[in-house]
This record gives sequence, structure tokens and C-alpha cells, in this order.
Amino acid sequence: MKIFAISDLHLCISGAKPMVIFGDGWANYQEEIKSDWLKNVCDDDVVIVAGDLSWAMHTPEAEQDLAYFEDLPGTKIVVRGNHDYWWKSISAVRNLLPTKMYALQNDAIKIGDYIFCGTRGWTVKEKKPLSDEDQKIYNREVIRLELALSTAKSLQTNNEKIICIMHFPPFNSQRDGNEMLDLMFKYGVDTCVYGHLHGSMGKYEKKVILNKVKFYLTSCDILKNQLATIN
Repeated sequence: MKIFAISDLHLCISGAKPMVIFGDGWANYQEEIKSDWLKNVCDDDVVIVAGDLSWAMHTPEAEQDLAYFEDLPGTKIVVRGNHDYWWKSISAVRNLLPTKMYALQNDAIKIGDYIFCGTRGWTVKEKKPLSDEDQKIYNREVIRLELALSTAKSLQTNNEKIICIMHFPPFNSQRDGNEMLDLMFKYGVDTCVYGHLHGSMGKYEKKVILNKVKFYLTSCDILKNQLATIN
């Protein structure tokens, strides 16, 4: 079983909000992702989609965007991004997903020798303190991350590797320590997959290692519309 990852597809199959308005790098990106996916992924592989799947505002509107994944091989594991406004209750989301597609929300799932857990995350403090509202959301996401990690740990029976999936990066541009990183170190995370960063923010490295934990940036534009191999 191989593991791949990508994020920030911002699908809008209806064409109401085409991503090409953000630059020529988005031209034909959906076709390029699908082509790379079909070339590299087998049915017994796993593909992580780390948030911002669809521009839809409501759950039913996201259905045609989620259908994009229906005929693609592999088991898909997704988390919510900050633009996934359609993602309301987790039960409604799971009822909408195609076969072999699983949504994580503060919980975990075991597949083979891996345990996947995840939550959305939030903005991490840079030089200036977060606003009161951002700090409130960040604190809540720290709690949710620990719920996900503790569930993952409870599923670990034979030293399975824990892969933590977030939409927001769990560190700032200087990779300073914070509560989210502390939790990953505490619970023995092997790998963290995240997205969210685009354009000039893509100066961040696609893979870094902190305290033996591997961190992968998987925004599709940063990856040139090719899936990242997680190893």
C-alpha cells in the first residue's frame, strides 16, 4: 500500500468560480491532477486530500464536486479546509461521500499498518499575537487535535504509524514551537500532511522534519498538480 497526498483543489465543476481567475497556473489543473492520479495510484493505495475540496456553500451543492473523486482509484481520506463551507455536520458529509472516501473530524481510522487522524487546524501565531477571535478558534482546534490524536493512539495495537492530517500548517513561518507541535510529539506522530499555503507562501519547503516528525505541504499548485508521495 502506497500513500499519496494533495490538497486545495477548490473544485467547482459547475464553472461558477473557476480557479484560473487566480492565474494561468490553474489552467487545466483538474485534468492534470486526475491524469497523475490515474497514472500512479492503485486501488489498494491511500490518497489524502487535506482540505479545501470544493467552493460549494451548502452540502448538496458539493455533490457534483465530490463526484470528481468517484472513479479515481484508491481509498480517499479527507479533512475540512477553511473554504469548505459546505462541510456542516460530519454525518451529512459522510452521507454525501463517494464509496471508499472517508472524512475525518477530530477522529481517526486505521488502514493496514497506518492510522490516519485529523482536524482542520487554524492560523498559528507569527510575530504578533493572534486576534481574540483567532486565538479562540486556535484554542478550540488544539482540543480537537488532541481528540484526534488520542483516538489514533487508542487504535494503535501493533506500532502502526500515525499520520496526522490538517488543512492549516501546524507551525508558523519560523517553525516555532506551539501546542499543536507539542501534541504531535507527545502522541508519537510519524507524519503530518497539510495544505492551505499558496502563491508566494509556497516558499515553504514541501517536506521538513521536526523532532523526527515528517511534515508535507500538499497544496496542488505548489505540487504542480501532482500527488505527493508520503513516505
